[in-house]
Amino acid sequence: MTTEGVNRRLTAILSADVEGYSRLMSQDEVGTIRTLTTYREAISILVKQYKGRVVDSPGDNLLAEFPSVMNAVNCAVEIQQDLAERNTEIPSTRMMRFRIGVNLGDVIEEEGRIYGDGVNIASRIESLAEAGGICISSTVYDAIEDKIGFQFEFQGQLLLLLVQLVRMNQNQINHQVYDFLLLIDL
Repeated sequence: MTTEGVNRRLTAILSADVEGYSRLMSQDEVGTIRTLTTYREAISILVKQYKGRVVDSPGDNLLAEFPSVMNAVNCAVEIQQDLAERNTEIPSTRMMRFRIGVNLGDVIEEEGRIYGDGVNIASRIESLAEAGGICISSTVYDAIEDKIGFQFEFQGQLLLLLVQLVRMNQNQINHQVYDFLLLIDL
């Protein structure tokens, strides 16, 4: 396989997605799109404040990257806090709550978009987060555990289909992803 002309790099990837988006759309398409647009704008501003960039935002998903894993996690926390506050102004049945996954991984950039296992893992762990919550990979946890003032809850080992992370333990190699939830007060 040739890698000539391929731009690879290590980056922090944030994947966010609306919990219950199909339900919200089936109840009120126009209202859902308006809320989603407003929330995406707020998220984009926060991503820029934390020196990241929004890579893509198809449907109810948003993909962003950051040169710093600390910035990615701090941004994720502020996003959830900001959106929780915004949700207090709308009926509970119309609340738009995002799930966020953050991974630190290798990506390939092409024409401003990013691809690869790093992105796939961020997307898969995002789907494991609770609505309004954040799920981080073990690579993120290892990079920030002693540097950030948040609590973490170990969620166990997960085998992700078609995506394997290799982590060295003392005497063995495991092919699991260790998943952590970031506990924040909203």
